[in-house]
Amino acid sequence: MGELAFNHKSKDGKARTGTLTLKHGCIQTPALMPVATKATVKALTVEDLNELNTQFLICNTYHLMLQPTEDVIAKFGGLHQFMNWNKPLITDSGGFQAFSLGLGKEHAVGKMFFPEEHHTNSKLKGKSIAKISDKGISFQSIYDMSYQVLTPERSIRIQEKLGADLILVLDECTSPLSDKTYTTNSLKRTHQWAKECLQLHQTNQAIAGIVQGGHWQDLREKSAQYLASLNFDSYAIGGSLGKSKNDMHHVLEWVIPYLPENKPRHLLGIGVVEDIFESVERGVDLFDCVSPTRIARSGYPHIRPPSGTKKNKYRYKLKSQKYKDDSRPLDTHCDCKVCKTYSRAYIHHLLKTEELIGYTLISYHNLYFMLHLMNEIRTAINESRFKQLKKEWIG
Repeated sequence: MGELAFNHKSKDGKARTGTLTLKHGCIQTPALMPVATKATVKALTVEDLNELNTQFLICNTYHLMLQPTEDVIAKFGGLHQFMNWNKPLITDSGGFQAFSLGLGKEHAVGKMFFPEEHHTNSKLKGKSIAKISDKGISFQSIYDMSYQVLTPERSIRIQEKLGADLILVLDECTSPLSDKTYTTNSLKRTHQWAKECLQLHQTNQAIAGIVQGGHWQDLREKSAQYLASLNFDSYAIGGSLGKSKNDMHHVLEWVIPYLPENKPRHLLGIGVVEDIFESVERGVDLFDCVSPTRIARSGYPHIRPPSGTKKNKYRYKLKSQKYKDDSRPLDTHCDCKVCKTYSRAYIHHLLKTEELIGYTLISYHNLYFMLHLMNEIRTAINESRFKQLKKEWIG
């Protein structure tokens, strides 16, 4: 198996802390990895990320295989050298992009389905440009519309060239609107691909299996049991997480008891405040999410309680005119360098005039906010007061 070690430190209920050791360093868990889709966390430099004490990043196999291509990156010795990042890296397999270009596009949904939002999202419906068979995923490049085929073998070989510390198997991420018959057949395919990826894997990179099965308990439990039997280095929980937050919580409660206690558990694509608390409470160790920098580019800084609440999703619209002469920092409870240096009024001005540094400043603050929260969570677990901290944040 690959270079990976995971050691527990402490537990508070099912919430736990630990140290995940990979080839390029150690990660204190629970931890959130910023998303470096195209070998960059948007609007931030590697120097910024190091200053923020970022522990690790996740990069996108689908995008990097198309631009600049895995062969170009391999000429530099891999992603670490290409992007000048000397800490752990994870790469996904491309499976989620098959969903977003396929059923996700057709159904106009993400990993979860919220009926009250679907009417608005349905305007984004489009024709699928991805097809899935037992052999792999066929799709058109979003860059030049060239035809591509991603098989388990190709996904593994690409990720080996990219050289991340931890790679993921190719899987099919089903839609929240897929029925049980489709999801059952998809799960068979995902399990076969997982087995193939494990057999094809030739390097000392750690490799993670991905639990699928939609929002059906029997399928999720079956998937967790099967993947656990294959003895992967790490385990991820992916795919459709249902039609409500409660559905996602149930998925975690079904799956986690079947996953090895001594292996890290990664909830794919999830990482907003309330979801992190609920998932850590159920035993999740790792998270990744584009939200901190994505909402920053829309002009939404994060804010802590009591001003920030679950109702407003711990953020506010800085472009609002009420902040045009606000002398306060982005968050009065934050001590990041942005909050120590700049006013809401100034960054509001940058956003209104579309000055790019405004997006960088909010992105820096938002990542600081989330990474600092993860540190608070780890400390609370170690001190057996996780539930108290959760109550302070989300009630």
